[in-house]
Amino acid sequence: MIYPHLLSPLRIRAVHLPNRVIMGSMHLGCEADADAFPRLARFYAERAKGGVGLIVTGGVAPNAEGRFGADGPMLDSDAELAGHRMITEAVHTAGGRIVMQILHCGRYGRHPEIVAPSALRAPINNIAPREMSEADIERTIADYGRTARMAVAAGYDGVEVMASEGYLINEFMAPRTNRRTDWWGGGLAGRLRFLIETVRAVRAGLGEEAILSVRLSMVDLVEDGMFAEEVVAAAQALEAEGVDIINSGIGWHEAKVPTIAHTVPPGAWSWATARVKAKVRIPVAASNRINTPELAEALLAEGKADMVSMARPLLADPAFVAKAASGRAEAINQCIGCNQGCLDSIFSGGSATCLVNPRAGREGEFDSRPAARPSAVAVVGGGPAGMACALEAARRGHAVTLFEAGGELGGQFLVARVLPAKREYIATPGHYARALSEAGVTIHLGRTAQAADLAAFDEIVLATGITPRRLELPGADHAKVVTYDDILAGRVRAGAVVAIMGCGGIGFDVAACLVEGNEPFDCAWGIDLAFKAPGGLSRPALPPRPARQVVMMQRKPGRPGDRLGKTTGWIHKAHLQRMGVEMLAGVTYRRIDDGGLHIEVAGESRVIAADTIVTCIGQDSRRDLLAAVAAMGKPVHLIGGARDAARLDALAAFEEGTRLGLAI
Repeated sequence: MIYPHLLSPLRIRAVHLPNRVIMGSMHLGCEADADAFPRLARFYAERAKGGVGLIVTGGVAPNAEGRFGADGPMLDSDAELAGHRMITEAVHTAGGRIVMQILHCGRYGRHPEIVAPSALRAPINNIAPREMSEADIERTIADYGRTARMAVAAGYDGVEVMASEGYLINEFMAPRTNRRTDWWGGGLAGRLRFLIETVRAVRAGLGEEAILSVRLSMVDLVEDGMFAEEVVAAAQALEAEGVDIINSGIGWHEAKVPTIAHTVPPGAWSWATARVKAKVRIPVAASNRINTPELAEALLAEGKADMVSMARPLLADPAFVAKAASGRAEAINQCIGCNQGCLDSIFSGGSATCLVNPRAGREGEFDSRPAARPSAVAVVGGGPAGMACALEAARRGHAVTLFEAGGELGGQFLVARVLPAKREYIATPGHYARALSEAGVTIHLGRTAQAADLAAFDEIVLATGITPRRLELPGADHAKVVTYDDILAGRVRAGAVVAIMGCGGIGFDVAACLVEGNEPFDCAWGIDLAFKAPGGLSRPALPPRPARQVVMMQRKPGRPGDRLGKTTGWIHKAHLQRMGVEMLAGVTYRRIDDGGLHIEVAGESRVIAADTIVTCIGQDSRRDLLAAVAAMGKPVHLIGGARDAARLDALAAFEEGTRLGLAI
């Protein structure tokens, strides 16, 4: 067997699991939509077909107070059973197993009725909770038990109780949020009482055959969080109460430490899981930043966990497990931890999908059918849009030829290899290159397509991307001035002092590349691997000396980086601030000369005595071929940056290319 630990079976009560892979809980952002249940059924069934051992749904509240929003999912009446049965029947028909997560949001809820152990507002919420009375607590425990009974009635194989990430149960467990002096607070026994009583009610509601998993906070990563010994005590109490699986939760949502973004090393939190696994006999699942079968196998083989929980990797590739089991791990479309299609979308009020797999969460929308009339299709440009379009068109039966002027596929993704935090991004072009070859696409690398090369094709797709915008400023032709592309492609080595014009995503990438500053993740973010302090926090180490002095600037007022990803932007800003990068807003650029970059900011003139001035001022579409191709009178399509260079957006490019490939 290729992955003997990962693919070994496990029996949990009456449920047979064919492997050790759990699909972790994810909200898709469509739970309140009219078509939510059919959509969720398709989504989960696709992962079940892909071989996942056990699926965990997105969180379902036990009562109205526990919902994330006023229209959040809740299971408290027979009226909802039919919708949930649609999900469980789809998963079971596909050969899978599924448990429903019961999640009470506590003080993280976004509606006026939120409650918590103590009336303390969360720093990431502008609504203060009401402190729960004794009657509220007892009623809520009963609600958990009722919801568990209904989950079984709906056909679920069990439930998972969310006791992590700073939600209600976790709030009872930590001194940070539990200031009570009654039966439900104070010492550890009081703070764990709500967890234990809830688990008892849920176990009673499930009966003896269904699975009971608890997602336990392995390390809170907040001040006044739980001590290591308290986490272990909680795990042992759960084992004593008949819990079947302990799934790992890492950090609270309000923590100032990244836990799942691409800046977090793969498997970074396995130490916290291993500490608990060593003290209990029931299966413990590792989670967070486990995105390859090799890493998952290693964690199990080393005894750090009994199972692995992966959420976003199964957005990226629902057939992750099946590919690993069939010896085709290299064909897995790897999650790169970008958060753009999933978490950023959810927290912006949208629904979850995946940058590298636009079908995710929209399985009913992307219908790939054989082409009614197979055609000869030319795709010019091997970036995200071009690769996605060529792949879908070829899979539908078109004869596709892809022209790429560079020596390899990937487009703007290729610059990621120079950024330590984004090196995993290179997995995506590698995946598409293999998939294109398997689909029969003819690929010409290192060849700039001319109009004559395209004359024999029926359909022509121009995915030629962008070119950095030219700077219009006195002195713009000075030798100090280079484009972001010059830096990221390695054509130019920057001097000791660098001025970056532009504070968008590319500007931040350039700055990160220039200051370098590679250091251990735990040192940079103040993580106590010995777990001697509450919450697992320590003081961050002194930062390394930056490779260069960097000043970033933007014309518009406001905070630099305010358009970066919702769940990753703060990480990039914190890193650059730690490395001493100065960020200026409301800047007027005056001129460039031997003295450097002359600017005006806050009504004062200033000279940035830069050795290198990097322009990150936008992009223009590259459409050199458009006029000549249009003159041929053939169907021509512009996609990606070639169509709209206003924003360099891989998420939109992959989706746009996929949609066109399905439509041709």
